[in-house]
Amino acid sequence: MNKPTDESQIMKMEQPIFLQPMPPARPASRLQRLGDAMRRYRRLILGVQWAVVVFYLALVMIPAFLPLPGTGASVLNNLTLLAQFMFWGIWWPFVIVATLTMGRVWCGVLCPEGTLTELASRHGLGRPVPRWLKWGGWPFAAFVITTVYGQLVSVYEYPKAVLLVLGGSTVAAIAVGFVYGRGKRVWCRHLCPVSGVFALLARLAPVHFRVDRKKWDAAASTHPVPVDCAPLLDMRRMKSGSQCHMCGRCSGQRDAVTLAPRLPGAEVANLKAAEAGAWEARLLVFGIIGTAVGAFQWSSSPWFVAIKTRVAEWLIERDSFALLQDNAPWWLLTHYPEANDVFTWLDGIGVLTYIGATALILGSWITLWLRLAGALLPGDAKQNSRWIAYAFIPLGGLGVFLGLSALTVTLLKAEGVIMPWLPEVRGALLALAALWSLWLGWRMLQRISRWRKVFALGALGAAIGGNVFAWMLQFYIW
Repeated sequence: MNKPTDESQIMKMEQPIFLQPMPPARPASRLQRLGDAMRRYRRLILGVQWAVVVFYLALVMIPAFLPLPGTGASVLNNLTLLAQFMFWGIWWPFVIVATLTMGRVWCGVLCPEGTLTELASRHGLGRPVPRWLKWGGWPFAAFVITTVYGQLVSVYEYPKAVLLVLGGSTVAAIAVGFVYGRGKRVWCRHLCPVSGVFALLARLAPVHFRVDRKKWDAAASTHPVPVDCAPLLDMRRMKSGSQCHMCGRCSGQRDAVTLAPRLPGAEVANLKAAEAGAWEARLLVFGIIGTAVGAFQWSSSPWFVAIKTRVAEWLIERDSFALLQDNAPWWLLTHYPEANDVFTWLDGIGVLTYIGATALILGSWITLWLRLAGALLPGDAKQNSRWIAYAFIPLGGLGVFLGLSALTVTLLKAEGVIMPWLPEVRGALLALAALWSLWLGWRMLQRISRWRKVFALGALGAAIGGNVFAWMLQFYIW
């Protein structure tokens, strides 16, 4: 082999490797610096969490032991009305907005139940999570049961019902944390009534913690300390933001985890049919859309009043008065005689029937068209229909926001606030949600042949139309 004779070449070969010029490091983005700051200032986040816990417990517990607001009471001079406005007028509507825009930052930074269940888990029994608790249907069952039960006891109106529903959920979260896991949020991962809702909405968020698998594996020998991930995620393989609590504890881990931007809905658009979950699709179609619409709609529905009146007349004609009694306890059916608000057994059955029928009819309408769309695509028709159902996430999320914000509007009207622009804003949000869902469907079907895509989008549009019509009934027809 010939030796190089050029002196410059010899010097270049003999130069030590560590003296070779290194490529300049790419500067960290603002989002990446924010994520790193969340990890660095973890104590500050803990302080915020405990402040929220104190505020939450005060709003849940104190009003339940106060008399109901009298004539002339206002949000400004009555703690019960203030708590009602904070929970249902501000808190929950904008938790939905926060999840759509920032992922599950509510869960990781602010949620009082998450904070309390994690604390209980750190000092509890530390038992392994049993198989039955990992059943995929718990988020669906918990959401439906909590939503329906909340309507029966009028959780939006009365502080005792708030203490029963929200307080009961908090006690259950602490109990589960005490028994299972070690410093983890087993309740949040498997049993929380809104965990499944947040998991779906977070897929649309324009920010997420991105994991670079190559960097993670390359740094395996130099970063032995594992991530303290409270919701029990496998960080190495994390591709979705659905279960990530956006707490920032993993930011910068192995130089592979960064808070990064993405196109809103990109995770759904890139979702593969095989990755679609059956229980997530059911929660979206029959829970977030079907059950929620029925829960928000029944109190303003003339159909509900007409049917209940006809049934009551039929019972009276036959001297059957058992279902017309109003002797149910307040923790089973609404019972506040001092406020002239008492449910009969017929009222309770009517609410259950109306919500159930709405969920069944609207959910079946959507499922029918999704099945048709799925049959038009190559592969398993049932799995395809579950996959396309994810396009409904924008409509489901903004629909829940519209339903909750209706309570905001009612509370503000009681304070004398007039909003003449409200119908236009609601219409714009409905249109935005419908178009966003259609756009997601189009993105998901990009690789499908043109004629199949056109017919599948037509079926998706028919399903979306049924959901939009249900909201139009409430806001513009009734």
